[in-house]
Amino acid sequence: MNMKVNLAGVELKNPVMEASGTFGSGAEYGEFVDLNRLGAVVTKGVASVPWPGNPTPRIAETSSGMLNAIGLQNPGIDVFASRDIPFLKQYDTKIIVNVCGKTMEDYLKVVERLGDEPVDMLEINISCPNVKEGGIAFGQDPKSVEAITRACKDHAKQPIIMKLSPNVTDITVMAKAAEAGGADVISLINTLTGMKIDVNRRCFALANKTGGLSGPAIHPIAVRMVYQVANAVKLPVIGMGGIKTWEDAMEFILAGATAVAVGTANFHNPCATTEVIDGIADYMERNQVEDIRELIGAVR
Repeated sequence: MNMKVNLAGVELKNPVMEASGTFGSGAEYGEFVDLNRLGAVVTKGVASVPWPGNPTPRIAETSSGMLNAIGLQNPGIDVFASRDIPFLKQYDTKIIVNVCGKTMEDYLKVVERLGDEPVDMLEINISCPNVKEGGIAFGQDPKSVEAITRACKDHAKQPIIMKLSPNVTDITVMAKAAEAGGADVISLINTLTGMKIDVNRRCFALANKTGGLSGPAIHPIAVRMVYQVANAVKLPVIGMGGIKTWEDAMEFILAGATAVAVGTANFHNPCATTEVIDGIADYMERNQVEDIRELIGAVR
């Protein structure tokens, strides 16, 4: 039984990874999860300089998920390269570095710095606010999506994954813009913008007022968007959004995703990723599927 998948020439032993920002850079979960079993480890967002993140409170539970306004807090590329990459290289898994920035120059500094590092792919988080454009996220304007994709691709030595924001009118427009810019892979969805109000204190639950909604609540939306994108572009797709069980992951694969990323579930079940891997393997065995590629996009 073959569970290997290929993302722009990078072969993963299975299609399961975790979503950026839900696993640190691997060390936090290493004592709970055998990182060797994962198809890839996706790091927390890395910027050119340390980011302090947003003021607290910046996490709030919802009835079927959570809101976060962490603000991409991270120690910066220098600490990441000296501390986190050597840790991850101990394991037999692919390394995908999530890159964030507030200007085009920010992104390119990190992309160039990672060119000589032993990492396999770069995931470009274009949900970051573009400060030169008044704070509108790069991923909400197709011209910006194409431009930043092309710039990152021109400067990168590794394959580029463009992570799309769902906070747009038509996700396929953004996917086609990324494809036009030369993206190798597309990942989606990032969080949906939401808000929670504490009725007893009569104030916002998050200091930032709004935050990104993740968890089971967004899963059906994510499956729909992955299906649309997989049928709109010719690039491999990594599907994510509310995966809690192997069944959730299989929905993405059947909708057209080549790989999947488990996010919020890691917070309440550190073994969620490996349980999903085992569940997919059992599903393939029960249904006598010899190669997982037979299942990718099987629902039309």
